Amino acid sequence: MFRLNPSELKRQLRRLGIKNVDIETPDTVEVVIRLEDGRELVAEAPEVMIVRLPQGAAMIQVVAQNLEERQPGTAGEAGATVSEEDARLVAEQTGVSIEEARRALEETGGDIAAAILLIEERKQAS
Repeated sequence: MFRLNPSELKRQLRRLGIKNVDIETPDTVEVVIRLEDGRELVAEAPEVMIVRLPQGAAMIQVVAQNLEERQPGTAGEAGATVSEEDARLVAEQTGVSIEEARRALEETGGDIAAAILLIEERKQAS
């Protein structure tokens, strides 16, 4: 993966006349960018560099091998609501209780197919 080099960036910024720059490289697990239409761009295990410029401005550089686009209500979205109809469908297809089906749907962000697969995997593991 492309490695971020803070000292090289500082040198380049000085050549452009930008001085007194503070650079951080925090250990980052995930970067989520929420778009106006509700979609999310998710970069997992990215390299992040935060450049704090004079006058309080900041520039953030994110480098990641995988950038995933999530639609509203997909896996990982906190507070995804699960309809009773979806829970019943998953319960009927897998032979589990509605409560267990609802938990699987919540874990998969409301994705019915993923919930069914999750339940089937759990059945095989036990």
